[in-house]
Amino acid sequence: MRSKIFKTLDEQIEILRSKGLIINNPEKTKEILYRENYFFISGYRHLFMRTYKDRKFFLGTTFEELYATFLFDRKIRNIMFKYILIIENNVKSKISYVLSRKYGIKEKNYLAPKNFNQDSYKSRQVHDVLNKMKRQIRVNGKQHTATMHYLSNYGYIPMWILVKVLSFGIVSELYSILKPEDQLEMAENYNLDNETLATYLSLLSNYRNLCAHEDILYDHRTQRRIPDTRYHHMLNIDMTDDEYNFGKNDLYALVIIMKQMLTPDEFRELMYEIGYEIDILDGKVDVVPLNMILNKMGFPDNWRDIINIE
Repeated sequence: MRSKIFKTLDEQIEILRSKGLIINNPEKTKEILYRENYFFISGYRHLFMRTYKDRKFFLGTTFEELYATFLFDRKIRNIMFKYILIIENNVKSKISYVLSRKYGIKEKNYLAPKNFNQDSYKSRQVHDVLNKMKRQIRVNGKQHTATMHYLSNYGYIPMWILVKVLSFGIVSELYSILKPEDQLEMAENYNLDNETLATYLSLLSNYRNLCAHEDILYDHRTQRRIPDTRYHHMLNIDMTDDEYNFGKNDLYALVIIMKQMLTPDEFRELMYEIGYEIDILDGKVDVVPLNMILNKMGFPDNWRDIINIE
């Protein structure tokens, strides 16, 4: 197995040039590569390459275009992260309300196994998730100001405080083990069914982690696909073999999820922020048509129309 060897900034530039990338300002390019990391920036090269086999850039592609795409993905990632956090807080608030109202405010009460799905095939999952939550109480209970306050003054941590130290992934798992009637109470808040909300929470958790770790976002595809929605139909998204081409396991699927889980004002702001960054990118990238970039993101050409669908 061949091993990678260290490359100087000048050598990194020569590698890019050898693939046909135009370097207009070598010193500025070296400064950017030093600050941002060659590996991270080159992760966007596939958008500009003629074929995957020869790994050559389209004729006329500049480093400025490659870097503009890197910055675009960072901006979109930060925008998505901001609105995922809004949904995360909202979900945590609702799940803590449901459990606290129905099962009590002390963890020994609301974390009792009898309060969760009693199907035999769920028993192991219920056990695992509750253990994860109890571990968070042990590990983080005395490190977080709010949880420490309740432990010191009351001797327990209510659910609405515990969610502060729970990851979105654990909260997603927690929803999946709720009794069906408790799942339904939450799902109806979003006009969704139980299974669809479970899928949405799992994908939101996936995207949250991706955004938090600054992974490439714009062309990310998830393993799970969201169910068909009326938005797919009303946007008249193209289909192949009875499957929608966009908005199923791509970034536009995340947009569709947010359409249903944010308030109308929040969603409108999200779409305006995304649109602003797309317009900026369109002004900086010439060698690749905008619709090709949008399609890589999973965005149909009429992606903005979802704003006005009630």
